[in-house]
Amino acid sequence: METTYYKTPIGIAKITGDNNGIQSVSILDDDKISLELLNQKVPQCLQDCVTQLDEYFKGERAGFNLTVNPKGTVFQLKVWASLLKIPYAKTSTYLQQSKALGDVKAIRAVAAANGKNPLWIIIPCHRVIGSDGSLTGYAGGIWLKKWLLAHENPVKQHTLF
Repeated sequence: METTYYKTPIGIAKITGDNNGIQSVSILDDDKISLELLNQKVPQCLQDCVTQLDEYFKGERAGFNLTVNPKGTVFQLKVWASLLKIPYAKTSTYLQQSKALGDVKAIRAVAAANGKNPLWIIIPCHRVIGSDGSLTGYAGGIWLKKWLLAHENPVKQHTLF
């Protein structure tokens, strides 16, 4: 398993994976990652991930084309796969996601699986909101969910003249 660190506008991303795919992407709470770690050569198997994340944060990429290999239960993998169907700059609700998975009563289990998503941003769990439109539940914090949604759907300033 290889690891690299990448500086993003929202913090330091820790990326892990190998030739079988990207296993996790998370934003670290701690900005105390040494410059030595940030300046290490990116392992070849993680290079595409770093490049595509860089393009995403520059506003040049709306989707990811990566081999992913997240570790989870069969149910979690099914839930995470459903997240990939939510278009860029759009949102869905936990209830809609549960219905799409075929069990409206599984809403809490679906929300819990979303919370265990190891591939933040790439598998877009930040696009799932509460049925009332509220920004509920995000492992990285509501501020990060709000930032990612705003990044994907920036408010355009209309000209008055």
